[in-house]
Amino acid sequence: MNEQPKTITFISKFILVLFLFIGAFLTSMVFGAADTTIKDVWLALTFQNTNEAALMINEIRLPREIGAILVGAALSVSGAIMQGLTRNPLADPGLLGLTAGANAALAVTMVFIPTANYFGIMIACFIGAAIGAIMVFGIGSMKKGGFSPFRIVLAGAAVSAFLFAVAEGGGIYFKISKDVSMWTAGGLVGTSWSQLQAIFPFIVFGILISLTLSRQLTILSLNEEVAVGLGQKITQIKAILFVVIILLAGASVALVGNMAFIGLMIPHIVRAIVGTDYRSILPMSAVLGAAFMLLADTLGRTINAPFETPVAAIVAIMGLPFFLIIVRKGGKAFS
Repeated sequence: MNEQPKTITFISKFILVLFLFIGAFLTSMVFGAADTTIKDVWLALTFQNTNEAALMINEIRLPREIGAILVGAALSVSGAIMQGLTRNPLADPGLLGLTAGANAALAVTMVFIPTANYFGIMIACFIGAAIGAIMVFGIGSMKKGGFSPFRIVLAGAAVSAFLFAVAEGGGIYFKISKDVSMWTAGGLVGTSWSQLQAIFPFIVFGILISLTLSRQLTILSLNEEVAVGLGQKITQIKAILFVVIILLAGASVALVGNMAFIGLMIPHIVRAIVGTDYRSILPMSAVLGAAFMLLADTLGRTINAPFETPVAAIVAIMGLPFFLIIVRKGGKAFS
């Protein structure tokens, strides 16, 4: 009897978030270092490049903001999946070694395969993200009794520091530190249509697979014993979702470099809005994460125009207090 009102409530909330997303997108397209109008944006979106401003939007601003949408959705969904799989309220691709591993792999690829194209770099990021995650969870589970949320975060901090040192050290030793820093600084400057074509299939595929498994993830996030009792193949489901996390985090790093806290903040905000059902959490996280990334990038472009403020810094300024609030609560959101 209660399912229909719940469904209606979710749909109404989802529509409100969609309006927020549309507003964030239009804001990001209008505001920036260059003065543009709604008319210019309309001409660009309809590919009627009849003036210089519309051409600029179509070639520079539009791919950048589509990149923000993809990265925001990917990191938010991957963070939500990680929190559900590990039942760890502090889980985030940027805090648990995935983005650091992808960064290190990117730097190693630039050193040893300098002719690698963008697709090759993205594959390296996938491999690096997987290695980073394996290192963190391996170290975090070494102590008897498995891993606690805080132990995992400490392992993530240690592994991330090591992997970032590998990336920076390799860059300095092989005299490509400027190239590595430019790529891994955490921003959307220079996003091109060719880059979007490379990451788009992986991010969309990853999000669709996660939505397909959202019911199973909900049960896993509550109790593994119940999942086994219901006949779920939890090993296969975990493996598939782990691959999804790697795809989403690796593709994001390949485009924007290191970007922490989005995967931590957005799922917590979404759970406060829609509850603990991942059939609602994942689609809402994708849309809200995309809107958040659009607004953060708009701030980065306008707060000190015509100079760029790194969007990773803006996200960190908002994310660190959020992280501390969760720690202060004892990290008991899933226990």
